[in-house]
Amino acid sequence: MSEENSTRDRVRALVRQVLENTPLAEDEQDETTAAPQTKIINVLPSPEIEKDFDRDESAKDLITEDDLRGLVGGSRLRVAENAKFTPLAADLIQERRIELIRKTSRRGAAKVQSIAIGCDHGGFETKENLKNFLTSLGFSVRDFGTNSTDAVDYPDFAFAVARAVAEKSADVGIVVDGAGIGSAMTANKVFGVRAAACYSPALAKNSREHNGANVLTLGSGQNSFAEIKEIVEAWLSSELTEERHRKRVAKIEAVERQYQR
Repeated sequence: MSEENSTRDRVRALVRQVLENTPLAEDEQDETTAAPQTKIINVLPSPEIEKDFDRDESAKDLITEDDLRGLVGGSRLRVAENAKFTPLAADLIQERRIELIRKTSRRGAAKVQSIAIGCDHGGFETKENLKNFLTSLGFSVRDFGTNSTDAVDYPDFAFAVARAVAEKSADVGIVVDGAGIGSAMTANKVFGVRAAACYSPALAKNSREHNGANVLTLGSGQNSFAEIKEIVEAWLSSELTEERHRKRVAKIEAVERQYQR
């Protein structure tokens, strides 16, 4: 019995020694120990900036609990139109009363059915990606080239796209070069074409609603492809409707007719 007690005492002494030599966790340290300074970062938009949502997860088909990390009660979460949720994510959304904002397909709002598309060598990669993107949305796309990164002249392809629009073999046209400016200049020489070089969704929407643009020119060196997709979506889902804008576009057409040969 004495030997058993002696063994137990030695074990207890060993445990005490280990505990004494083990550093305490940060939250167990003495209050006199200087705590490291922490910087709190607000991951949500500031109240001054008006946004329709606090976080955008619309690129995902499945929303998990990890996608909700950091969202507080009443937050607004943007999700894809057909997004699905894991059971835990669904519970958290209900528990925190997170508002879901569905990203609706712009394809349904578009009046456009067919698109003529073209590019020079600098816009080739963007054109190819854009062609696949537009096809996936259900548009009929007619590709006027170019078909490689070999050097070519942008006016040739801008003219081909503009002519297709003017002859009504395509509803609208999209041309991509390095900056979008030269292609716009070329396309606007074709009677009946109103081409606009746009670098933001707001400009794209304005060019359609206010100016009745029927050709969009893009600069592959000016925007990322993600930005270009947003520009194209905004452009295709907008149209000239208000009478005051129609009257002004009619004046553009009247000027154009003065120089028609």
